[in-house]
Amino acid sequence: MEQIEKVIDENKQGKPLVIEQKKSNTKKLFIESYGCQMNMNDSEIVASILANEGFNTTQKLEDADLVLVNTCSIREKAEITVRKRLQKYNAVKKNNPKMKVGVLGCMAERLKEKFLEEEKIVDLVVGPDAYRDLPNLVEEVEAGRDAVNVILSKDETYADVSPVRLNSNGVSAFVSITRGCDNMCTFCVVPFTRGRERSRDPKSIIEEIRSMQEKNFKEITLLGQNVDSYLWYGGGLKKDFKKASEMAQATAVGFAQLMDMCATEFPKMRFRFSTSNPQDMTLDVIHVMAKHKNICKYIHLPIQSGSNRMLKAMNRLHTREEYLELVENIYKIVPEMNLSQDMIAGFCGETEEDHLDTLDLMRKVKYSFGFMFAYSERPGTLAAKKMEDDIPLAIKKRRLQEIIDLQQEHSLYRAKEHVGQIQEVLIEGTSKKSDQHWKGRNTQNTVVVFPKENYKMGDFVNVKIEECTTATLIGNAVGYSDNN
Repeated sequence: MEQIEKVIDENKQGKPLVIEQKKSNTKKLFIESYGCQMNMNDSEIVASILANEGFNTTQKLEDADLVLVNTCSIREKAEITVRKRLQKYNAVKKNNPKMKVGVLGCMAERLKEKFLEEEKIVDLVVGPDAYRDLPNLVEEVEAGRDAVNVILSKDETYADVSPVRLNSNGVSAFVSITRGCDNMCTFCVVPFTRGRERSRDPKSIIEEIRSMQEKNFKEITLLGQNVDSYLWYGGGLKKDFKKASEMAQATAVGFAQLMDMCATEFPKMRFRFSTSNPQDMTLDVIHVMAKHKNICKYIHLPIQSGSNRMLKAMNRLHTREEYLELVENIYKIVPEMNLSQDMIAGFCGETEEDHLDTLDLMRKVKYSFGFMFAYSERPGTLAAKKMEDDIPLAIKKRRLQEIIDLQQEHSLYRAKEHVGQIQEVLIEGTSKKSDQHWKGRNTQNTVVVFPKENYKMGDFVNVKIEECTTATLIGNAVGYSDNN
C-alpha cells in the first residue's frame, strides 16, 4: 500500500489543514480555482488524477513543477482576473524555466487553441470534461509540445474519482451530482463550456458521502450547474430520458429522491445543495427539506430579473408570477427558509420600468443574501450574437447600486428575524475578526460568530443569537446540539 504523509498547513480559518500527500511523489502541483463551487470540486478531481502521476500539491507557487489555473467564463471580470494571474505566473517562471503552466475549466473550453496564441506562457489547455486525459497531456508538455483537449463529453461525471480535498476546512465538502446545463439562457456561456446535463449514479454519490463521513466531515453540499435537474435512469443525457426503457423510467431517481436518500442514510450529517433553477424546482424537493432536519433550510434561487419582458429575453422559462408562486409555496412549507438571488442589472434592452420590476420583486421576496452584477456580454452566447448590449455603463452601475442597496436592507431585515432565537451552528473555523471567537453557519446559511469557550471545529453547538449585522449573527453558545 502506498505510504501517506500528513502535511500540516495553516488555512485561512487558523486551524491546521491536513492534506494527504504520497511520499513516493516527487513532482509538485500548484492549482488555483476561480468561479463557482463546481470549479473548486473539479480542482480536487484534478489533484486526485495527478496524484497518481507523481504530483503532490503545494501552496508555494515558486516550488511548482506544474501550475494549473481552473478558470471561469461566466463574466468578463473573471476572465480578466485569470489573465492578470497568468502574468504573475510568467514572472515566477523566469526564475523556474522548467515550470509548466496549464489552463483548465470554462475559459479553456471557450478559447481552446486560441489560448496558446494569446498567452505565450500557457503550455496546455484542458476543458472540464477532459481531466482524465491530463496524464497524457502533461507527458506531451514535458516532451516540449503544447497540448490541448477541450472535447465536451456526453457521459463524463468523474463518479469513480475520489477528490483530494484541497478546498475543505475538514468539516464541510462538495460532492458533485450532475454536470452540464440544458437551460439555454441567452446571457450564459455555461452550456457551451460545460455541455449537456448528465447525472451520477446515486450509489456512487452515497459511497463518496460515506467516505466523507468516515473522515469525520459534518456537512456536504450537493453540486451541479442545475441540481434540480438531477435524474439517474441508468446513464446518459437527461434529454434522452424519454427514449429510455420503461424499466429505466420506472426506477429513475430524481433530485428529491436523492436528497431523501442522503438525509436518511446519514442522519448526523448536514446537507446543502447548489445551484437551483426556478423552472426545474418542484415542491417535492421542498417537502423533502421539511421532512429532514439535517437538510439545511436555505435555497439559492436565481431569477436574474423581476421583469417578465427581461425574463423572456433571457430565455428564463418561467414568469415573474410563477416565480413568486414558487416562493410563496416554499415559505408555506418551510416558513424558516432563507432564499438568496442572482440579479443582472442592465441586460440588453432593459428599461427603467424593467428595473423597477426587479426592485419590486425583491421587496416581495426579501432575500436573505444576493449576488448582483452588471451585465457583461459573453462571446458565443445568443445575447452576444442576436442582441445589442445597449445600456450605458453609467446606467448599469446606478441600477446595480440600487439593487445592492435594497438587498442590504433586506439582509438586515432577515438577520434581525434570528435575534433572540437559539440556533444550531456547525463550527467551521475561527472568526476573521477575532481569534477568540468561532464562526459557523446555521441551517439557513447565515454566518454566526460566538466565543470559543471549550468547543472545537466540527462541533454542532446551540447558540443564542444576541445581535446582528447585515451579514453576521452574533451570540453565545448555550451547549452542544443533539446532532453531535
